[in-house]
Amino acid sequence: MELSPFYQELLPSLNRGLIMTIALIVPSALGGVFIGIVAGTLRAYGNRITRSIGNFYAALFRGTPLVVQLFVLYFGLPNIGLYLSPYMAAVIGFILCSGAYQSEYIRGALLSIKRGQYHGAQALGFSFFQTIFWIIIPQAVRKAIHGCGNEIIYLIKYSSLAYIVTVMELTGEGKTIATEYFRFTEVFMIIGLYYLALVSCAVFILKRIENKLYIPGFGYNR
Repeated sequence: MELSPFYQELLPSLNRGLIMTIALIVPSALGGVFIGIVAGTLRAYGNRITRSIGNFYAALFRGTPLVVQLFVLYFGLPNIGLYLSPYMAAVIGFILCSGAYQSEYIRGALLSIKRGQYHGAQALGFSFFQTIFWIIIPQAVRKAIHGCGNEIIYLIKYSSLAYIVTVMELTGEGKTIATEYFRFTEVFMIIGLYYLALVSCAVFILKRIENKLYIPGFGYNR
């Protein structure tokens, strides 16, 4: 049975959009975690200046809508001579926004580590940097992994906002087909299934990472 022209065009378009969505999510998730660890560490253990900078960054990107941030990066920066491609504007926006939320999870996890860990490392001759990098952060990451994983799940879903800066990802491709054929319900139900599959894959991967990082006696592993 031959598929209608609608479905013949829909599935290749959505698959093309899926590839772009994955290309947005992977660097954004990795970059967001990295910036979150750096900013969270500065907010927890930095001096007054670095803490202020970290707190300002987190407040700015957590306190303003992601849509506004993407508009500023793509449409606003050219006014001062900075031009970003749609893809780069979207990835940078996602990294900065995700990193701000990740920094809060990391900061909370760092502050939950008992000071005895720090003093013990100092007594063994570790420098301040070595103590933070090798002793404190690895423990904090294990504590923060649930929150950080949850933020990655959110990132998958709000990657759909990339189409507002003309990135033809999954939602953008679907919107184009839906507008052409006026079949919005079918298109966006299928798009929803695509996102559900992406989130399910992410949950599976995050669970594997959680199990890999689990240390018996350190928290719960369910």
